[in-house]
Amino acid sequence: MPTQNNSLKDRLFRSSELTITVIGRKSGRTISLPIWFVLDDKQLYLLPVKGSDTQWYKNVVTRPSIRIEAGGAQAELKVDTTADPKQVKSVVEKFREKYGPGDVKKYYSKLDVAVLAQVD
Repeated sequence: MPTQNNSLKDRLFRSSELTITVIGRKSGRTISLPIWFVLDDKQLYLLPVKGSDTQWYKNVVTRPSIRIEAGGAQAELKVDTTADPKQVKSVVEKFREKYGPGDVKKYYSKLDVAVLAQVD
């Protein structure tokens, strides 16, 4: 049973990464992996490390839902994907503020898409 979102938000604020679980678009299997994120009030921002070539991103385009977990708290979220250059640039800036421009440059090779979700 997922915990209350207030607990989830508290844990997200204390975390530098979370675990997302997506459903494989071809295999139908659940796939979990740790990723970086930015939480700004109720908006969760995700940036795929290889942009639109990232496998988990391709999965959420097909099935726009993810499960997130941080510090034992979980939630199922509907997601929106965006390739709008202004929106993506805004998300990249948020990642640079949180993780530093050097690490974003080091780990993110293609900055053409972003994923957004509401955490109520």
